[in-house]
Amino acid sequence: MVRSVIVGSGVSIPPNRVTNDMLSRIMDAGDEWIRDRSGVETRYYVDEGMATSDLGVDAARAALENALVDRADLDLVIFATMTPDHFFPGCGGMLQSKLGVPPVPCFDIRQQCAGFLYGMQLADAHIRSGMAKTVLLVGAETHTGFMPWTPENYRYLYGLTEAPPTPEEYAWNTRFRNVTVLFGDAGAAVVIKAEEDKDRGVIDSVLYTDGADFDRIYVPGAGFRHRPYVDAGQIARGEHIPVMKGTYVFRNAANSMTRVAREVLERNRLTTDDLSLVLMHQANLRINERVQKMLGLPDGKVIHNIQKYGNTTAATIPLLWDEAARSGRIRPGDLVLMVAFGAGMNWGALLLRA
Repeated sequence: MVRSVIVGSGVSIPPNRVTNDMLSRIMDAGDEWIRDRSGVETRYYVDEGMATSDLGVDAARAALENALVDRADLDLVIFATMTPDHFFPGCGGMLQSKLGVPPVPCFDIRQQCAGFLYGMQLADAHIRSGMAKTVLLVGAETHTGFMPWTPENYRYLYGLTEAPPTPEEYAWNTRFRNVTVLFGDAGAAVVIKAEEDKDRGVIDSVLYTDGADFDRIYVPGAGFRHRPYVDAGQIARGEHIPVMKGTYVFRNAANSMTRVAREVLERNRLTTDDLSLVLMHQANLRINERVQKMLGLPDGKVIHNIQKYGNTTAATIPLLWDEAARSGRIRPGDLVLMVAFGAGMNWGALLLRA
């Protein structure tokens, strides 16, 4: 029996640590306001000019080194992101070139916060079918591209200038605070190999998409629904910034993740008692606490890092995996459940044995 086994992981965390108090310098959103609503305390931002593909490359190098796999041995690259370097092409080919991987198939997938789980199922399908033996799966994001702040606002945030935002800039920044305070930049990657081992690897996954309410969390502008796809009017109206209906997303994320987690366990005749660890997408600590309560999971089986990194979208679950694996929280033989919900709407759960 050929199974898809994660044999190594790596991450890339940008250099700029940003606290809630730092954000309060440029908008009306203090530490208590942010922590109470999301659990986020800090996040990391890239330097200007560093792209999503760059974060992906750094994470991929670390994952290949950790896995003791040569880049020439890769059969497939999968890149999950909602913040690509360019409208097109996707980041997969750029990563392949920058990393020095020989020409191989490169998938670019856009399932947002559920992107890593969709990538895992895609990698698993290729391995089970015999189409690939060694796969690199990357999730990376540079959410700072969404931030509506001026270069001078960034300098004031970092304490590099004494010029605060104008009243108009402060009001503009505050308008988008419910979204911008949540996100951070990061890259994370795993190497997945085909192994003939019935006791390790991916066991099962369940994925869903329902686009009926896509506009509850989306970017209304900068798309080919418009002609031209972006113009000065869209920018002036802030239509290039994500829109999110928080109450709807909270309720549906909690309910969908709980249902799909139960589904994948039940169809494999398992219960939460069998789980060693649960890795949830890190969008909002309050959502994850709700899911934990609904599933009846003890604290020892759930880990969070949103307080450190914010929501890093496609990077959150592999970032959790890397931290848990390197700290010994994931041990050989552990049964791990991954679960996520994201814009689209996309959600899913995956079971694997480490």
